[in-house]
Amino acid sequence: MTLFPEMIEGIVSHSILGRAVREGIIEVNAINIRDFSKDKHKHVDDYPYGGGAGMVMKADPIYDCYSSIDENARKNARVIYLSPQGRTFDQQYAKELSKEENLIFLCGHYEGVDERILEELNAEELSIGDFVLTGGELAVGVVIDSVSRLISGVLGKDESFENESFSEGLLEYPQYTRPEEFMGRRVPDILLSGHHANIEKWRREQSIIRTYEKRPDLLESAELDKKEKKFLEAYKDSKD
Repeated sequence: MTLFPEMIEGIVSHSILGRAVREGIIEVNAINIRDFSKDKHKHVDDYPYGGGAGMVMKADPIYDCYSSIDENARKNARVIYLSPQGRTFDQQYAKELSKEENLIFLCGHYEGVDERILEELNAEELSIGDFVLTGGELAVGVVIDSVSRLISGVLGKDESFENESFSEGLLEYPQYTRPEEFMGRRVPDILLSGHHANIEKWRREQSIIRTYEKRPDLLESAELDKKEKKFLEAYKDSKD
């Protein structure tokens, strides 16, 4: 539910998402809230009660927009309002949403939406970070992309996302492709060895190192076995 459906349509019409839509793996419908305005000028906002700067999106066109959605699609669907006040979006949240049959997103604008529509729709609030955007469309695009790629068939091979950053609480290991040497920098010999067990061990260790160096906060909840914890401690000691 949006004031700018063309923004959503643009996001889901290209690349991997576009293919997933064309193949019917996912379905995305962008509904224009303005179409449900009863005002001849198609206004969807009004001045806030109590005064203050800016305008607030009205409850009634949003509710009518929601009511236009197929009743079967609305049943048990999670209604999500993109808001800086919401639960912070992360990979675990994406996995949670990817298990849902239907999701209904509400994109706000101006100073937000009438609080009563959030209560009426029992909307949960979701934030993609501690910053403010001019509207919810870009945030919805982030969520759609992140959630969709976890749905079977979207990436082609389900294992494509199994070893990505955040999939196991760690950042992804470094990747290389041809040529073997670029600007004096060679691909690590281990990756050319053909020894798959050693390669997997190296990649896991690199993930641990990268997480420690770039996002040490993630290590608090990452699942490391005894050998990996020992490896991490040894790496820390080597940096002291």
